[in-house]
Amino acid sequence: MGTKTAAILFTACLLLSACTATKLESAATSNQQDSVASDSSNSAKDQSSVSSPKSSSKQAGSDDHKSAGKTNAQNDKTSESNETGAATSATTNNKMYHLNKAYNVIPNQRGTEKKVVLLTFDDGPKEAAMINKIIDVLDKHKAKAIFFVNGYRVKEHPELLKLIHDRGQPIGNHSWDHIVLKNKSEPEVKKQIESVQKVVKDITGQAPVFFRPPHGAGGDVGRKVAKENGLLYMTWSVGSLDWTMKKNQPNKTEALLKNVTEQLHPGSNILMHELPWTAEALDSLLTRLEQKGYQFVDPQGIEVPAS
Repeated sequence: MGTKTAAILFTACLLLSACTATKLESAATSNQQDSVASDSSNSAKDQSSVSSPKSSSKQAGSDDHKSAGKTNAQNDKTSESNETGAATSATTNNKMYHLNKAYNVIPNQRGTEKKVVLLTFDDGPKEAAMINKIIDVLDKHKAKAIFFVNGYRVKEHPELLKLIHDRGQPIGNHSWDHIVLKNKSEPEVKKQIESVQKVVKDITGQAPVFFRPPHGAGGDVGRKVAKENGLLYMTWSVGSLDWTMKKNQPNKTEALLKNVTEQLHPGSNILMHELPWTAEALDSLLTRLEQKGYQFVDPQGIEVPAS
């Protein structure tokens, strides 16, 4: 091979080498670009993937807020319902009647039934059979009555007081010894009234809220002590006169009915006693009152002073 030929071959090799290098560089550049593009695409996907939980979290937060709003609304409705119920309960528990100065039962509001009577029995408790007979009649007529008791009788027969209480009838204070209180000293009057409060509460768990002085004579001191003990002081406005009757007196039932009905008026506060003839006449009396259009006031619906 001549010198000229060798030079040509050497030049050709150089050209071939340069061309190959250019192709390799171009391929490398292309691969690098593809890699960058692929990374960019993956980055975009990753960003999309990252932003998606944020979006879900925001939506969930929005849903939670709505849910909380619904819960609060429900709670508000429940609260309103409870307040309405409490208001209804308070209205139900309002006292419907009071006693006036003549000890008649008077409605507190217009629309409340005026043609009512208050039933009361004094001087007990005496005998279980008589108490049960009286309360059986009261139950038959869906009526309540105040049983004004004496402390000395309660002490002798606490089971009779419990009988009255357990059968759902209100108990009133009629002093310990059934004596005239209006001329007694304040300490003695306090003892007569407060000892009954204590013994009744010890036996039944509830102290009386009604007080009737024996013989209707409590005086200013009796009124004062009664009020201090949260008791409503009362005598009566219609007397059955059953206490004037004798065991052998004929027609006692008719006499009792006449005594009551001749004095009867709306709001009558009727005085009776735990006596055999009164127990015997009671069904006829209550039937007669109902026929005349009267209802029996529940003593729990009568206002009493705050203690």
